[in-house]
Amino acid sequence: MRVVFPMLAVVTLTCTYGLAAVPAALPANADQAAKKIIDTARAGDGGWGMLADLCDHVGSRLAGSPSYARAVAWATAQATKLGFENVHTEDVTFARWIRGTEQLTLLEPGVVRELPLLALGRTIGTPPEGLTGTALVVRDFDELEKRKDEVKGRIVVYNFPMRQGSGAYGEAVAYRTRGASRAAKYGALAALVRSVTTLAVRAPHTGVMGYEDGVPQIPTAAITIEDALLMARLQEQGTPAKLRLVLGAKDGGPVTDANVVAELRGRERPDEVVLIGGHLDSWDVGCGAHDDGAGVVTSLAVLRTLREAGLQPRRTVRVVLFANEEFGGIGGKAYLAAHKAEMAKFVAALESDSGGFRPTGFTLDGDPAAVERAAQWMTLFAPLGDVTLKAGGSGADIGGMGGEGVPAFGVGSFGEHYFDYHHSPLDTVDKVDVKDLRDAVASYALMTWLLAEAPEPLVRKAPAPPTPPAQPPAQSPSPSSSPAQSPSPKR
Repeated sequence: MRVVFPMLAVVTLTCTYGLAAVPAALPANADQAAKKIIDTARAGDGGWGMLADLCDHVGSRLAGSPSYARAVAWATAQATKLGFENVHTEDVTFARWIRGTEQLTLLEPGVVRELPLLALGRTIGTPPEGLTGTALVVRDFDELEKRKDEVKGRIVVYNFPMRQGSGAYGEAVAYRTRGASRAAKYGALAALVRSVTTLAVRAPHTGVMGYEDGVPQIPTAAITIEDALLMARLQEQGTPAKLRLVLGAKDGGPVTDANVVAELRGRERPDEVVLIGGHLDSWDVGCGAHDDGAGVVTSLAVLRTLREAGLQPRRTVRVVLFANEEFGGIGGKAYLAAHKAEMAKFVAALESDSGGFRPTGFTLDGDPAAVERAAQWMTLFAPLGDVTLKAGGSGADIGGMGGEGVPAFGVGSFGEHYFDYHHSPLDTVDKVDVKDLRDAVASYALMTWLLAEAPEPLVRKAPAPPTPPAQPPAQSPSPSSSPAQSPSPKR
C-alpha cells in the first residue's frame, strides 16, 4: 500500500539548506561510495527477478493464509541464498480473516446480472442465502445524514469519487473504513463502497474496514466505479437497484505468522542498527507486486547491492519483512514490542511501501536538526534525478519506532498510477518497470549506507509522551482503538 501521511513540513529541503549552520558530517569518501552504489544497483535488475519469482510462484499473501506461510519460507530462502547473516523469523499472532465466497446480483431493473465486488477486510458475512434489499445511493456522509430516514432496510451505496492529488486517498478511504457503521446507525442492511481509485476498468479494490463500538455490524464490500455510477443513474431515473448480496467472510480465529529478519553486520559498531524493510503480506487479489512486493525485494536488494559494491558499513543494516501490515500494522507493532528495550541502539529506520516506481526521495519523521543534516546529503543522489528529502511521516510498520525517537524514513516513489493497481487484481508484476526498480534500489541503498556509515548518527527526537486514557464520549460511542477495527487511512 502506498504510504500517505500528513506532512510535518511542506517545504522540500535541498542540499543547500542550512550549510553554514550545520556541518554535513558525511562519511569519508562519500562521493566515491555513492557512485559505486548507484553503478552497482543499475548494473543489476533491482530485484525484479525476485519479484517475479515471488509473484509467480507464491502469489497473493493474505496474512494468516497458507500462501503467507509460503512467502515466509520464500523470503527466508532468498535471504539465506544471498548470504545474509542472522536470518530468522519472529512470531506474530493475530486474528485471521477469511474472505469466503462472494456474489452481488442486480435483480432489478432490467436483466438479472452479476456485478464484480470484493468484500472489505474484517467485514462480517451475510447469512448463507444472502440478503436482498434496495440500494440507496449517497455521494458522501453529508448526504447520508440528509437522507437518514430512508436508510432503514436498504443497502447503502457510497458513490464518493476519489480525486487526484495530495490527500485524495485519505478523503476517499474514509467511506471504506467507516461507511458500514455510519450506515448501520440508521438501520442499513449492508454497505457498498465505490472503489478507492480513479481508474475505471471495472476492477474492484479491497482494503481493511472497521466497526464502531456499540453500533450493529453489517456486511460491507467494494464495488467498481462503473457499477456505483450505474446504481446512481438508476436511482435518478426512479428505478433504484434491487440487489442480492452474498458474503462468506468470517473470523478465522487466532493464528501465528512471522516477520522475516536478515542482516549485513556492521564492521565497527555491529550493535547499532539501521533497520530497513517493507511488508511481506498482501491482499488476496493480484499478487501484491507494488503493494508491497516491491518494498520486500528492494529491501533485500539493498543488502545485496552494498555487498556487491564491497561496502560493509560501520553499523549493522537489518532487513525486517513485516507480517500483516494490511490489517493494522500488526507485524510492526509486534516487532516494536519485542525489541523496545533495544530502541536506543536503533539509529534509523526506513520503510519502503509506496510501490516500485521511480524514486522521488524520502520523508523523515525526526528532530528538525536530523532533517536539516540529512537534507545536506541529497547532492549525492543527483545522478538519480530529482530525489529530495522532506520532513514528514515514515511508514505504518515503523511509525512506532519514530514515536520512540528513532529517525524514521518513508521511501518515496513517483506514484501517479499507484492507486490504479492498489488492493486490486491489477497489482501484478508486469506493472513494475525494471529501470525504475534499479533506481529505487540505488536511492534506498545510498540512504541506508549514509545512515549506517556516518561518523555520528542523526540526533534523535524526544520520545512521544504516553497517551492519556480516552474519556468516554457523552453521546455516541467512538471508534474502537483496536488495530483490527480502526485502520489507519494509510491502508
